[in-house]
Amino acid sequence: MEMWLQGISQRKIAQVTEKLGAVRIGKDAVSRIAQRLEGELASFHSRRLEMAYPYLYLDATYLKVNWGSHVGDIAVLVAVGVSQEGFREVLALETYAGERAEAYRGLLKGLIQRGLHGVVLVISDDHDSIQAAVRTELPGVVWQRCVVHFMRNVLSKVPQVERAQVAADLKSIFAVNRVEDARVLAAAFCARWGKGFKGAVSTFQAGLDAALCYLDFPSSHHRLIRSTNGLERLFEEMKRRTRVVRIFPNEASAGNLSAAVALRASEDWALRRYLDMEPYRAWKETKVAGETKPTTSQT
Repeated sequence: MEMWLQGISQRKIAQVTEKLGAVRIGKDAVSRIAQRLEGELASFHSRRLEMAYPYLYLDATYLKVNWGSHVGDIAVLVAVGVSQEGFREVLALETYAGERAEAYRGLLKGLIQRGLHGVVLVISDDHDSIQAAVRTELPGVVWQRCVVHFMRNVLSKVPQVERAQVAADLKSIFAVNRVEDARVLAAAFCARWGKGFKGAVSTFQAGLDAALCYLDFPSSHHRLIRSTNGLERLFEEMKRRTRVVRIFPNEASAGNLSAAVALRASEDWALRRYLDMEPYRAWKETKVAGETKPTTSQT
């Protein structure tokens, strides 16, 4: 089973096992062994979420599936949370025909039914379906636009020969820890490049507010809550594993293998704390104190 999860093809598994033990584990046997995962995956999909998860990352990747009449894409939607103890965990993984708002709403509804609570920040790419789902299912939660994707969108409107300098100016904006400093640098960016690259600056201005939301949170967390890079690395591992299969015979097989890879990732993540949450707890107390402070009229 572990060989299969590591991306070794069924043919190679048969060759290796035959040489090691004079027993050839063929395609059907590998399939039967893989079915043992079903109980483990069922528990993974339905487990209760007891802890609070202040940070929630949402994104999707695509796999190829045989739909019967044609081969097409299937979206694998993934939710990763950082718990109140600072550990990262894959909370949900579901397959859909596309990244529609209903798909992300269904993902979030399922999480809430399983006990998801305490979310204060959702990090994702600039996807209308995600934003609509967050507004509906997690009202009041702050949405952070992935800074890496945001910069790519801006730079896509800049000629290649000028891209390095524009990228350096962009990175400097997201390297500071105070929103006031970021705003000053953003204004300088617009003044410098506004005439030459109007499209890039227009895209920058339109998305800046959503890209700077992370600055309202503890500075020691900024690097890890301003982008979905952690999810991208998980998707790379899924792609590495699924490259052996290429085209899945059905939706269930694509979902099961993706979930198995995600489950193994969660097990590895449990060995190392992702974020120190002491700064978050202090930040939260400050926020609560600010909200409950009497106004002048109340005093």
